[in-house]
Amino acid sequence: MTPLRIGSIEAASPVVLAPMAGITNRAFRHLAREYGGGLYVCEMITTRALVERNAETMRLITFDPDESPRSVQLYGVDPKTVGEAVRMIVAENLADHIDLNFGCPVPKVTRKGGGSALPWKKDLFTSIVRTAVACAEDLPVTIKMRKGIDDDHLTYEWAGKTARDAGVSAVALHGRTAAQHYSGQADWSAIARLREQLLDIPVLGNGDIWSAEDAIRMVRETGVDGVVVGRGCLGRPWLFHDLQQAFEAYAADPSRPSVDYQPAQPSLREVGDALVRHARLLGEFFDDEQHACRDIRKHVAWYFKGYPVGGELRHRMALVESFAELEDLVGQLDPTVGYPGADVEGPRGRAGTPKQPHLPDGWLDSDHLNERQAELLREAELSVSGG
Repeated sequence: MTPLRIGSIEAASPVVLAPMAGITNRAFRHLAREYGGGLYVCEMITTRALVERNAETMRLITFDPDESPRSVQLYGVDPKTVGEAVRMIVAENLADHIDLNFGCPVPKVTRKGGGSALPWKKDLFTSIVRTAVACAEDLPVTIKMRKGIDDDHLTYEWAGKTARDAGVSAVALHGRTAAQHYSGQADWSAIARLREQLLDIPVLGNGDIWSAEDAIRMVRETGVDGVVVGRGCLGRPWLFHDLQQAFEAYAADPSRPSVDYQPAQPSLREVGDALVRHARLLGEFFDDEQHACRDIRKHVAWYFKGYPVGGELRHRMALVESFAELEDLVGQLDPTVGYPGADVEGPRGRAGTPKQPHLPDGWLDSDHLNERQAELLREAELSVSGG
């Protein structure tokens, strides 16, 4: 499989890190890049917050000096503000690639008509994508979306074609609806269908990639040009090592029924060392040790999934207040415990249950905006980045 090309940029591995709020900051991207190649996307940046130069947003959009390509995901519901944000990125050289968020299913986004709710409004979606592409000049623009709002309001085929015709460089599809949130199984057949309809641009698949084997299987079953990995890498930055090795083996002999590579199988102490490394990178990102320690707490359960750590030690790590304390606790891990195998594998993060999407009043009455909805959208632009 060839490297992933999106417009003028190239990623060594056909793997994209999905933007995740509070996760894919500069620290995690740095850690992931140490394990393997790919296109690593920062947390969602809201166009209003960027244009207004919100201090937190300006920090979120920073990259390591050696991070290339620099990839940013924008969220916006107003074409004018989206255009201003894209022009700002171009003029100030803030990124090398812009992804547009049409996939977020969380209520605070969809109830404002954004994320996975937005493609239902054909005129609004078309205007935003066309504006972003026009303002991006030479920077490639891509979109990430879901199948639709629910099974009765699917939008992905129309939206994919519209985005392609507007000049986007690639389209990524998460094989779930907004109503599914992260529950059930991703519909890879929908991803395959979109791949068949958009043969002239790269199509990327997202959903239920928990291992390198899953990624290769998705490529074989759907024909996509690359995969987008989200929750599968939580507490497992070495997944990007596995993905790069597996894709290299697959490229060498695509006809083989299984890929021949050596997956990472970290011992308990190696996992602990990675947790400490992550915490220290967060310290550099936040420039605040206590903030970094508060942030790393949510990662503890993900890192040690399936490992015999013990309830008390897990609990103490989830309350850690300093790097020294964290290093001391990691030093108490049993150095003889190796990789547990199957207990570590499989889904990560909360799947939840299907739920009725939160939408603006009357959103599904028509696939075009009315004047009242248009005014509400302008007022509803999110002012805080990160999702």
